Amino acid sequence: MSELAPVASLVADPTRARILEELLGGVPLPVGALAARAGIAPSTASEHVSKLEAARLVRVQSRGRRREVTLAGPHVAEALEALSRLADPPPPVGLRAVNRREALRHARSCYDHLAGRAGIALADALVERGALTERDGAFAVSGDDELFDALGVDLDGLRAQRRPLVRACNDWTERRPHVAGALGAALLDGMLTHGWLRRRTDGRALDVTPEGRRQTWLRVG
Repeated sequence: MSELAPVASLVADPTRARILEELLGGVPLPVGALAARAGIAPSTASEHVSKLEAARLVRVQSRGRRREVTLAGPHVAEALEALSRLADPPPPVGLRAVNRREALRHARSCYDHLAGRAGIALADALVERGALTERDGAFAVSGDDELFDALGVDLDGLRAQRRPLVRACNDWTERRPHVAGALGAALLDGMLTHGWLRRRTDGRALDVTPEGRRQTWLRVG
């Protein structure tokens, strides 16, 4: 397990951990935006991003004069989410921090799939309607293609991908699995397209729209 030490030391740095947390939203972010969210200088953010890129935790693409950063893939997001479950987060200080924590717990993107209470509600609804089965903490598609068609999900197209069709990703706030894999990504994309969910500009929390609240898939207790 000694090969874990270099990666663990990178993630252990609070500033790099914050950068990775911001990238869990699944949206490419310029280095300048990461610097602003982490409260550091752009030059310092560039140094941290370079170290994360060298460790293959993030990818950097140049778009003109701007450098955009993303996580290296869903495997990094799932590892970070799992680590978050092991951590004992400090209590939020101040109203802004409290509201941010509550927004993340309500609905957020875990790289490219839905997490938080809304993600758990979606998983429960799919299991209750027979679209998914859950056993020993793992999901499997039950074969109800018509139900997924209603959600705008092309199961045959997803099955043709090299990525696993469905995976259970342990939710760090709810301590239960939400739907990941190619299916989880397609579901989140469809809900954003339908206008049931809306991305926020201040982080990876998602807003459930009035139309989304009318959908039985996203009824959050």
